[in-house]
Amino acid sequence: MEKLRPNNGGKNIIADQLKALRNQCGLSQRDLAGKLQLAGLNFDKNIITRIETSNRFVNDFELKSLSNYFGVSYSYLLDGIPTSEDLENIPIYFHYKKYVET
Repeated sequence: MEKLRPNNGGKNIIADQLKALRNQCGLSQRDLAGKLQLAGLNFDKNIITRIETSNRFVNDFELKSLSNYFGVSYSYLLDGIPTSEDLENIPIYFHYKKYVET
């Protein structure tokens, strides 16, 4: 049986979404790792780098931790399609909505 792989041949499918969320929050990889560490999670800059470059597998606990930190669904991290709840929490959509309402 063939293993499922992302289109880019990497080791995870959340790389693009994680990088986009981090950038939209104005965080460096080191900043994000620090915030996750303060929350008691075992992330460092190298882990974030390897996830974002799709050079590291992401386990279910890490997926849940990242989902909770950014306030988005697992499915958004996995396939990049936001739910209506995700739209309220994703920074770029939040700023767009705020701009449109004013």
